[in-house]
Amino acid sequence: MTIRRFYADPERFSETSVVLDEDETRHLRDVLRLRTGDEIRIFDGKGREFHGVIETVEKRRTLINDLTEVPPTSPESPLDLTIAAVLLKGDKLDLVVQKAVELGVNRFIPMTSARCDVKVGDAAKRAERWRRIAMEATKQCGRARLMEVADVADYSNLLDATDDPDLTRIHFSERDGQNFEAVSGSTRILAFIGPEGGWDDTELEKAKAAGIVSITFGGRVLKADTAAISIASILQHRFGDMN
Repeated sequence: MTIRRFYADPERFSETSVVLDEDETRHLRDVLRLRTGDEIRIFDGKGREFHGVIETVEKRRTLINDLTEVPPTSPESPLDLTIAAVLLKGDKLDLVVQKAVELGVNRFIPMTSARCDVKVGDAAKRAERWRRIAMEATKQCGRARLMEVADVADYSNLLDATDDPDLTRIHFSERDGQNFEAVSGSTRILAFIGPEGGWDDTELEKAKAAGIVSITFGGRVLKADTAAISIASILQHRFGDMN
């Protein structure tokens, strides 16, 4: 029998119980048809997961008792990976966000750039949708840590704001880059992924001036959404736990 997983904010936990909010209660009661006495799992979004038993199901809350901490189904990668991807038209980033969660990405930053043709206001409205997608993907893939979905950032401002000596910044480009031998091992990586039309020349120069390594995948040209998913996989293989 499959044991269903639910999310609860850390503040909702006590030593032996936890209270699910209205949204999780609705899903538990009306969609999954769970009842008093059923066993479930609850994760706190910070990396901890618990087994518990449904005590009461009310209209806006569910009380879970007999909490026992258990290992998450999917362990976290030792690589602290952030993907910063330029906004794409339509719902293309929906799939990127979902797969980023499955691939163990810790933070996702949607960006604007010189060749981005998506309005910032439209993207800002979608940020909450991406957070909901990240939540559902976390439940399904077994992680106990929620991937952070940041507010929309400007590419140039993000470059200036991430000058951290302990953070390896990698600029993925369809041209003017090196191979992976230029990247040394790291436990914290920020990967910049460009728009469908590629990086502007001034952006490539700005990255170079900031001392950021640019990587090009030989002669392959990938769609921007394909690139984001592929790059997350490759980085987890080389520096994380998918090896």
